[in-house]
Amino acid sequence: MNGADTAWIIVATALVLFMTLPGLALFYGGLVRARNVLSVFMQVYGIACLMSILWLAFGYTIAFGPGETGLWGGLAKMFLMGVTAESLSGTLPEVLFFAFQMTFAIITPALIVGAYVERIGFGFVLLFSGLWMLLCYAPVVHWIWGGGMLADGGLFGETGVRDFAGGIVVHETAGIAALVIAVFLGPRKNRTTPPHAPAYVFIGAAMLWVGWFGFNGGSQLAADGGAAMALTVTHISAATASLSWALWEKIKYGKASLVGIVTGTIAGLASITPASGFVGPIEALIIGAVAGILCQEAVNLIRNTLGIDDTLDVFAVHGVGGIFGTIMIAVFGAGTWAAQLGGLAVVGIFTLVVTVVLVKLCGLITPLRVDAETEVNGLDLTVHGERAYDIVS
Repeated sequence: MNGADTAWIIVATALVLFMTLPGLALFYGGLVRARNVLSVFMQVYGIACLMSILWLAFGYTIAFGPGETGLWGGLAKMFLMGVTAESLSGTLPEVLFFAFQMTFAIITPALIVGAYVERIGFGFVLLFSGLWMLLCYAPVVHWIWGGGMLADGGLFGETGVRDFAGGIVVHETAGIAALVIAVFLGPRKNRTTPPHAPAYVFIGAAMLWVGWFGFNGGSQLAADGGAAMALTVTHISAATASLSWALWEKIKYGKASLVGIVTGTIAGLASITPASGFVGPIEALIIGAVAGILCQEAVNLIRNTLGIDDTLDVFAVHGVGGIFGTIMIAVFGAGTWAAQLGGLAVVGIFTLVVTVVLVKLCGLITPLRVDAETEVNGLDLTVHGERAYDIVS
């Protein structure tokens, strides 16, 4: 065990959890109507709790168990069987590696929340998220990070898929799943209501930016120069994408908005995530500059041209950003074109199929969408019996 590595990954684990709670919850919560903000908090919080238990039970062993088929890790480590405080994963206590990866298993299904806010049943959220994490996310983790069929020596030869911190594993899977659910749900009854609390959006985005240092820097799994470079390029890409988004917004619409510039931040962070262990500051500048414009145009395409109500632009920002960053690894020569494009295709098709099946299956057990009256009155009071704001007292 290396003490410095262990100390850094403990900090990184806390930072990645901080991204979801409270960062993502505030970012998403501020973007919805005031009558639905608590439902967003509830969905994100409930997912965080449920994914933690499911990761302990089955997720970790599916992703990082010693399976030899290349498809999944088996069940040898369910409920952390055989893992003690002295067990090691590289230079880290294995239980710490488990906890670090658990925070990724929390935030990935939580990202999907942005696609279905304001009109989905809470029971469906928990049922779908739990099954999706176990049957879609965890196997993909094994394929790429757990030595499975997309890793080195696998489907694409000696040089496998390069995905440093989750462009494919986290952002592509969440983005595609979000798009699928948005299509099945259909649009909200009122799509024109502006964000009720842009200040929440700003605070949440700022928390995500800080937490992302643990997300990308921690993925080095060591306290060394690689972690420092990953952290640095993450920051550069986020800053550049924020400005390119704001500039493009100013050129197109005459004004640069606060919600816009912080959405650009997230686009830059998602785009640099897969490449953060393989590129330097100049490449990060390029990735960020393109991401701010590319993801903004993807928002317009999904929302306006295709008419899909992916409410908080999960696919356009996370999905497109993660896919773009994964391709840029090949552009900059840090991975092969066959592995990067092939990995995106294999995981994309798998995610699409699993998500469609799970939406259909879960819909047979619990309603996908709330009734019209509940949607109009808001989920906070109707589903959870609470209001976010009491403007009388």
